[in-house]
Amino acid sequence: MKKYRIFLICASIALSFSSCSLVEMPITSGNRSIIFGSASGLESYSLSFYQQLPSLSSLSAREGSTDYGVAKNVSQFYTATYSAETPTSWGWGNLRKVNYFIDGIHSDDCTVTQADKDHYEGLARWFRAYFYYDKLFTYGGVPWFDHCLNNDDLDEMYKNRDPRDTIITHIIKDLDFAAEHIRTESSIGNTRISKNAAYALKSRACLWEASWRKYHNIETSQWSAEALYRLAAEAAKAVMNDPLVKLNTTICADAYMTNNPSLGAYRSLFYSKEPMTDEVILGVQASLTDLVTGDANWYWNSATYGDCMCMSRAFVFTYLCTDGTPFTDKPKYKAISFINEFSGRDERLAQTVKGPRYEIAGGGWRDRRPNIVDGVAITGYQVIKFVEDATAKNGTSKNENSLPVIRFAEVLLNYAEAMAELGELSDADWANTIGALRLRAGFQDKAGVTSSKPTKIDSYLKDTFYPDINDPVILEIRRERAIELVFEGFRSDDLKRWKEGKNFERVPWTGLHVPTLDAQFDVNYDDTKDFYFTYKEYGEVPSYAQNKFVHVYPDDSPEQGLRLDENPDGGYDPRYEVIVKRKWFDDDRQYLYPIPAEVIREYNNRGYKLDQNPGW
Repeated sequence: MKKYRIFLICASIALSFSSCSLVEMPITSGNRSIIFGSASGLESYSLSFYQQLPSLSSLSAREGSTDYGVAKNVSQFYTATYSAETPTSWGWGNLRKVNYFIDGIHSDDCTVTQADKDHYEGLARWFRAYFYYDKLFTYGGVPWFDHCLNNDDLDEMYKNRDPRDTIITHIIKDLDFAAEHIRTESSIGNTRISKNAAYALKSRACLWEASWRKYHNIETSQWSAEALYRLAAEAAKAVMNDPLVKLNTTICADAYMTNNPSLGAYRSLFYSKEPMTDEVILGVQASLTDLVTGDANWYWNSATYGDCMCMSRAFVFTYLCTDGTPFTDKPKYKAISFINEFSGRDERLAQTVKGPRYEIAGGGWRDRRPNIVDGVAITGYQVIKFVEDATAKNGTSKNENSLPVIRFAEVLLNYAEAMAELGELSDADWANTIGALRLRAGFQDKAGVTSSKPTKIDSYLKDTFYPDINDPVILEIRRERAIELVFEGFRSDDLKRWKEGKNFERVPWTGLHVPTLDAQFDVNYDDTKDFYFTYKEYGEVPSYAQNKFVHVYPDDSPEQGLRLDENPDGGYDPRYEVIVKRKWFDDDRQYLYPIPAEVIREYNNRGYKLDQNPGW
């Protein structure tokens, strides 16, 4: 962590710039010589760029409500209440800091070797690409700026938006330069930008733009979807060819208990105090000593601090059995109890949400039911992927688990999807990507599952999530991507690039199976009754059930909360209904955020024009 604690004057200057200004702030020649006069000065300034990366707290809470992520408060963007007047991010300060640095490297003030210049420019251009990739998937085309502006450069400062072609072209050029010139192959702890981080980000950006163009029917003379898919695959392959990068297969040490049944190689990526460097291409290192900690336990285990985010059973159904068969092929699958539905399933399920054998240390007990009673996880599928299994961490900001920003699993998924969309994914490619991920998750090594491409469509997956997809390979890659990267911040963007926006509204938010009403029942193996579902009010239930009380409402109730659908095979299927309903507009405006209305007014007031996105 010491590498993040270099507080030279040049770093202080870098952090003092306005968060929204594009204009170069006046800096004395003495300060410029400190920054650009030595490699150590360039290094110190470049550390300020890392503030663009998400923090430990934001990494563990990157997703709002989606089709699989159930929250008490729906993300406002997916309701009818959002407008261009709603505050959103349009800041350009991070770009200004990067462009100031690049301008300085190309000035007479920079007296370091050409190799040093190229290395640090490569770092800066990685962060510029990272900045613009965020702008591209948020707003579409935006103004492109590759240098700092002066106060009187109004025509350039207030220029209209550049097209998507311009933005993706510059992103590719910046990442190509970064991949060629960054000297870092893979840093200690993988907390610094490396060549692999450049290739990985290029694969992510090109895959995004390729699928956006394919599924939104956008054709331009400069970039075709096919060309971008090919670049995505090539960039991913560059990482895959590095023998030092591989999927993590190690289970990290658990400081709180031994033989933790919910801790495997997959969850270890989000549990370990040190980044799992085989797989983590870029991560954020936690350090209690340096006060770099997260708040995942507080966020995921509190009914008031977090968003009460949990998983829908509609998505839980997509986790395959370890023999590769769909869970939804089982007879009467909707009536299978929580205590049994984890058996023989993809091991990532029990490493993502609290299963019946979940354990946590502290408070004199070890087995923990999902917290439906307090409203933390109203569906019963409570997320554990990012938390430490110790009650002492709850209600604090002292999580010591490091978290990945970019990891190899995403690169494998990018490659598989790009090659499948090109129609060129071989059985060997499948085995090395999707098959490898499934083997880590405990799957049997079988044709059509791990060792070769599938040939059969899963009707549940298609009908519930991707009704327009008829290719079994594309369907299975999407299944794998959603499960492997669940709650890591990809889902909303994936649905948008695939033009599956209706999922935000149509996929049901369902909960664990309820075998009976007005009676206690057990959901784990501790022989203790866990829940008492009832239409009655709290004061009307027996005293022995009050600490297990889960209130459900009739269909015509105006209250937000659980409703019950009678299951024809016995028991009930809960679904969560919110007051502010999920809404996807028929004009598809929500595929892009609106340019903030106040920004457009500022342009108009100065005699310039900034085009708004359709529908807003």
